Parts: sequence; C-alpha cells; structure tokens
Amino acid sequence: MFRSFAFSAAVVIAASLPVVAQEASHDPASVQEGAYSIEPAHTRVLFSVSHMGFTNYYGEFPNARGALDLKPKALASSTLEIHIPTASVSTGNAKLNGELASAQWLDAERFPEIVFKAEKITPTGKTTANVTGALTLHGVTRPVTLAAKFHGAGVNVLDKKYTVGFDVSGKIKRSDFGVNTYLPLIGDELDLTIAAAFERN
Repeated sequence: MFRSFAFSAAVVIAASLPVVAQEASHDPASVQEGAYSIEPAHTRVLFSVSHMGFTNYYGEFPNARGALDLKPKALASSTLEIHIPTASVSTGNAKLNGELASAQWLDAERFPEIVFKAEKITPTGKTTANVTGALTLHGVTRPVTLAAKFHGAGVNVLDKKYTVGFDVSGKIKRSDFGVNTYLPLIGDELDLTIAAAFERN
C-alpha cells in the first residue's frame, strides 16, 4: 500500500513540474506594471570580502524589506528602495555575527538600517540595467551604481501572487562608509548582491 501511495505521489509531483516551469516568463516585455513589495523569505542580501588574502569570506543580511514601482515600458521612471536590518548580519558564526553588528564594525545600535534608494535606472540590454542610487551604510550616504539582471516574472504557483525577480550587484569599499576595522588585513572591497523577489501589491 505504501509503495502504491509513494508511486501515486511521485506521479502527481512529476506531472506538476512542467506547470511550475511554465509559470515564470523570462520576457521583460510581459512583466506587469505596478507597485511591488519585497518577499523577504526569498530575497537574499549577500556579501563577500577578502579574509587576509587567503579566502573570500561570505555573509548575508536576512529580512530585507523594500518597495518597487515598476514601469517596464518606461524603466527609467521606475523607483526602487531597499531597507536592510543591520543587526541581522549572518555568517554562520554567532560570535562573528555579534562582532560585525557591534560598534567596532557596523554599529547596528546606532545605525539599524542599511538603505539603498535608486535614483536612476538605465537599461543596458534586454534583461539588464544599471541602477544608480544612494547607499546609506554606517551613517554615511554615498552614490553607487549597481548592475541589475532580470530573471523572470509570473504567478507564484504556491502563494498565487504575481512575482518579479532580479539580481542587483556590484562592488563597494567599506572604507568609503567609515568601516575601517582591520584594514588592510580584511579587504576593503566588498562584493554585494541583492537577489530580490518582489510581489505585486
């Protein structure tokens, strides 16, 4: 009986896979215009930095929130704002997490959020764009330009919400924002990636 049930379940799952695969459109022209909010469970803010020249060390900031006013046919007039809780910094090492959130590094108590606010979106290809805006980190606001890559859009078959997904990535120097601890042993340049899922409001 168990084998029969398992076989039936496998058939149902297998039958559903093509449907799932067809849900996301990779054509930017098909994306719905409108106001979107970050879906935090499937959005990741990732960073990496050189550790004494031996390795690249990786971490992330969970629980980002943000808003996107998307105009696919007039992308330059779209708006984007992302808020990242500083104290959420996560490396897989609880002691290091505490150090990074402390006044020695990010000072999460004084500066509870990292904020990126786009000011200009310039298409560079069918599925790519440069996003120039203001990044506020450690109480310092500086202009940065990040590269955006569209992945797909469509109705999420699990929660039935229309979703659009893209990555925004680039390099920043932590010293530009006054985070100078252990320079140059720990690298100055960080690789930053915001892998964002936005749901239509």
